[in-house]
Amino acid sequence: MVLDLKKVFTQQNKIVPFDYSIDLSSTEVDSAHPFVSPVKVLGTIKGLEGFAELKAQVSFNFSIPCDRCTRQISRHFVYSFSHTLVRKLENEDDDQLIEVHDGKLDLDELMREDILLELPTKFLCREDCKGICPVCGKNLNDGPCGCGYQDDSAQLPVLKNLLQ
Repeated sequence: MVLDLKKVFTQQNKIVPFDYSIDLSSTEVDSAHPFVSPVKVLGTIKGLEGFAELKAQVSFNFSIPCDRCTRQISRHFVYSFSHTLVRKLENEDDDQLIEVHDGKLDLDELMREDILLELPTKFLCREDCKGICPVCGKNLNDGPCGCGYQDDSAQLPVLKNLLQ
């Protein structure tokens, strides 16, 4: 959705509401396409003296394999974002402001970037996920595998006793 913000920049307290959905199903995250529902975007842009304030809330369903055990994780995320929009940047290095070229804002791209930056860097089915056995591939969350593999902590019992 491209918003024309020329009136917002010229009229103080002018408010432009938005309520729509973005399809991010083709967006790849960690070699998966985890956006299983459209992203619902709700918010406003309010004109102030020479700039505008954007406030948005996004919500979506997300499904991705666990980074340790590959079990599928399904979550519902809700994030809130706010940005200060300006017509022209005075300082090119100011990453707190967003320059709106020609008074038009590509809200889809801005929300997509915000969402991708807000997502966790590691996706786990649970905090204490044990992963899979590196020898036989059994999910260790379901119990020991019995293949004879021993983790590093069991191979050095003398050092383990020293730490205690």
